[in-house]
Amino acid sequence: MALKMKELMALSNESKSTILYYVKEGLLPEPSKPKPNVHLYDESCVQILKFIKYLQHNFSYTIAEIQAIFKDNTFVFDDSFEMMVRSLELIAGGKENVWYNKSEFLELLSLSSEKLKHYQEKGYLFERAKGFSKKELEIAEILMRAETLGLDVTLLDAYVENAKALAKRENEAGSKLLQNDTQAHDARYELLFDLVLTLKPYIFNMHTVEAHHTRVKKD
Repeated sequence: MALKMKELMALSNESKSTILYYVKEGLLPEPSKPKPNVHLYDESCVQILKFIKYLQHNFSYTIAEIQAIFKDNTFVFDDSFEMMVRSLELIAGGKENVWYNKSEFLELLSLSSEKLKHYQEKGYLFERAKGFSKKELEIAEILMRAETLGLDVTLLDAYVENAKALAKRENEAGSKLLQNDTQAHDARYELLFDLVLTLKPYIFNMHTVEAHHTRVKKD
């Protein structure tokens, strides 16, 4: 469905000047012009605008950084849960947008191919479509330190086991939520982002703190 400027403004809660600026900067597709003075925007623009706003407000992304993201990644801005998952994968890579191939990654860490394969098979570390990001670099360094200091890896295995169970429930709940009430779709996207990126780590971390306090009191 094509949208007129006023309709796009109402659905996205963005100003005309902002929309025109994003078109100029290549963040939004050019509108079709079936008649003189008639500009029609693709309905995907609503989700693109929502995504831009979320990156700006919650992760302080600049326009230049968002342009780089759109240049280096392909998104399908529809009503599916897959779009949100793809967005989360992108955000998890960090703002720097720096990627390393396998050889570069191993060299930076002085890590063997066998050890990397072990981390991947255990579900501790992932190679993504574009290779390894700075986030994977950070995670690999933590894993190497944990091994050096003799951490009981059953803790990491518990992380993976619970993450898989949670991922299944998140996908089921997210898909169901986005199928309902398309008029409130933007709010539902935002809720899912906040659940996964904010509420989940908060609950996990606070329970760790509470468990520590309880143990200290007992001691």
